[in-house]
Amino acid sequence: MKMRQAKIERKSKETEIKATLNIDGTGQVRIKTQIGLLDHMLELFAFHGYFDLELNVQKADLEIDIHHTNEDIGIVLGKLFKEALGKMHGVRRFGAGFSPMESTLGRTILDISGRGYLKLQIGQPGQVHPQIKDQENYSIKYLEHFLESFAKGLGATVNIIIENPDEDLHTNIETVFKSLGLALDQATQIDPRRKDTIPSTKGIID
Repeated sequence: MKMRQAKIERKSKETEIKATLNIDGTGQVRIKTQIGLLDHMLELFAFHGYFDLELNVQKADLEIDIHHTNEDIGIVLGKLFKEALGKMHGVRRFGAGFSPMESTLGRTILDISGRGYLKLQIGQPGQVHPQIKDQENYSIKYLEHFLESFAKGLGATVNIIIENPDEDLHTNIETVFKSLGLALDQATQIDPRRKDTIPSTKGIID
């Protein structure tokens, strides 16, 4: 099978990022984003998705805030997967992952459809839940920005629900990154029944 790998170097006025990916890996990681909590989350994502991932933020504008750096990492990660998947021959395309931590459950369902879209839902509609506190300069707002950038970079419809959210940010977003890794691992697997076919009735995913 052709190696599904990619390498990206992205430079902007705010950030410089280098990254490499092997989709068919074992979960080996070397992550240095300059955002400590995000480092840990990406390690969990790659480990549970069996992705070999190296990501190094060589320049950041953290003296202002983490917005651009956080967002640009999401863009790079999404484009890495898009490039490594190529024309998507034989890819399952759809994936679902579930990750619990105590009473909190992260659920990710995605479709590598070519259409970048994110829906992040905290709790059930109408449900009152604890206010999720910012932690280590990170927040749910930054999580949403990261995931939206990732979804658009990859070209995937990504639906995520955090059920029974805890007030602890770490607990909530850990269930997200683990479930995202599990779902993406499933979606990027090759189905031998269609190994030479693009998984779309249109015959193309772009």
